Amino acid sequence: MYAIITTGGKQYKVAEGDTLKVEKLNVEAGQAVTFDEVLMVSKDGSVSVGSPLVANASVTATVVEEGKSKKIIVYKYKPKKGYHKKQGHRQPFTKIKIEKINA
Repeated sequence: MYAIITTGGKQYKVAEGDTLKVEKLNVEAGQAVTFDEVLMVSKDGSVSVGSPLVANASVTATVVEEGKSKKIIVYKYKPKKGYHKKQGHRQPFTKIKIEKINA
């Protein structure tokens, strides 16, 4: 059994027991989160696709931790102008563990 959910402007394929990193949620570690935007659910070979969402479907997850990803370097440069700009960025994330798919 798996489902496709959307959170943070991205879509994720999840199954019970999976752990994944999503865009930062304002929830502390150890608390439960419910995702109501379920686009598709596959259960025992039967697939139900929403238009755009599946009715009465939700996914329950537990927040494992919050953190920041590895640093990426943004470097801007214009030739022959003496313009250099170096900037770093670390994207915040929330690590969740999928507990149950309700369909």
